[in-house]
Amino acid sequence: MSQQKSDVEAVDALARAYQELSQEIGKIIVGQEDVVKAVIISLFSNGHSLLVGVPGLAKTLLVSTISEVLDLEFKRIQFTPDLMPSDITGSEILDEDRHFRFVRGPVFANIVLADEINRTPPKTQAALLEAMQERVVTVGGARHNLPAPFFVLATQNPIEQEGTYPLPEAQLDRFMFNIPLNYPAYEEEVLVVKNTTTSRDVELKHVLNAQEIQEFQQLIRKIPVADNVLEYCVSLAAKTRPNTPRAAKEADNYLSWGAGPRASQYLALGAKCHAAIRGKYSPDIEDVQTIANLVLRHRIVRNFKAEAEGVSEENIIEALL
Repeated sequence: MSQQKSDVEAVDALARAYQELSQEIGKIIVGQEDVVKAVIISLFSNGHSLLVGVPGLAKTLLVSTISEVLDLEFKRIQFTPDLMPSDITGSEILDEDRHFRFVRGPVFANIVLADEINRTPPKTQAALLEAMQERVVTVGGARHNLPAPFFVLATQNPIEQEGTYPLPEAQLDRFMFNIPLNYPAYEEEVLVVKNTTTSRDVELKHVLNAQEIQEFQQLIRKIPVADNVLEYCVSLAAKTRPNTPRAAKEADNYLSWGAGPRASQYLALGAKCHAAIRGKYSPDIEDVQTIANLVLRHRIVRNFKAEAEGVSEENIIEALL
């Protein structure tokens, strides 16, 4: 009984921590509440996120602000066509005693911002993706564990595609969420300009440390989910798979490829976390629907008909819901 009581208290503490985090981040980031919420949900669910938006929407500022509020080590890697895998993971160098010594790369941090991940060749992308999946780095046959918590936020610019290397579907699948960033509302933009063109010093306070985040990540795993909600997650993912028994007619018409089992897992995990930050002790179908777009939009591949008719991934997901 006491364990159950302490878990209930822990969920209450998580909901309070989320409110506090949002307030602190809001001192620097104007608007973008949905983006902040999505990033925090993926962090507490121990997943990685891909932020997609045009330049100048404060993607980098958002990530550095979150890492500061969370009292975590933050590193930024600017992806370029000449970036090598060792520039991310680190490399072995010969020291003055003629011994090989491993020098850690920027991936050894709690929060890693992979800026413009599609600007670098597949070999370098793969080095980061091994780290994301395994949470270890292998250099010279030796495995090096990454710090915990470990969280990758990659950004991608949807406009300029010249000289880019789009992430293959298998690599996109490693990201829990694909988070779209939109232009700020008129009033928000006025506030942004006002705040950023004057000398304004903001003190951010640390809300959570690495230890507390790991405890919350374990708590999310322990949250119970009703069978009908789990079945909803699985059937929603199954609906996206064209030419299968459970496929929706939208999938058959407009998709050449659907979401795999990882989508079902992330729908359940994300729904648990979405429920917890709102102070609920178990997720319902509404929680799944709220995060469905973030989980599914990079896991479905539109066919030629969808592109010709201008049907977007969001339109298809909306129809499935």
